[in-house]
Amino acid sequence: MKYPLWENIFKRRTEESETVLALKGVPIFQELVKNELKEIEKLVHQRTYTKGEQIFSQEQPGLGMYIVLSGKVNIVRHDEEGNKLILASLSQGSFFGDMSLLDEAPRSATAEAAELSQIIAFFRPDLFDLLNRQPKTGIKIITGVANIIATRLRAQNQLSQELQEQVESLTQEIEQLKDQTADSSP
Repeated sequence: MKYPLWENIFKRRTEESETVLALKGVPIFQELVKNELKEIEKLVHQRTYTKGEQIFSQEQPGLGMYIVLSGKVNIVRHDEEGNKLILASLSQGSFFGDMSLLDEAPRSATAEAAELSQIIAFFRPDLFDLLNRQPKTGIKIITGVANIIATRLRAQNQLSQELQEQVESLTQEIEQLKDQTADSSP
């Protein structure tokens, strides 16, 4: 049984909103302290997307990044024949479109809701406004984006190196087979 008269009335509530919890889960925002996260919470936009609804389209200028609060988002590309290729399926806590916080280059793929989805959006103009008002917070976010890009680039470089080694190995095997075939022919 609770005794409301005996509860600590000076105890601060530490409950965090769903948005702040989602922001904390994204590496871009992990260096932010509580007050900075609350400031970002004021800047983000939350929207519900229905199944099949596009969040953004391939070739459209990038405006910002997105975080999946609930539901599922597919990142897709369409080939020359119009066939849809699913590149990734993202669920709660996943984020995408983060490079557009740095530039407005055309999107390389389409993002669409695979089911009813709650999405948070953080747009580039809001980041630049934040940089003017609170440069330290803005720099933390840009550094977070840079760290994500660097991590992805390192992974791509590793994959590229592994593929190059496989190609070289297969090329050597083919050359050996050619030599064996040439030696055994009459």
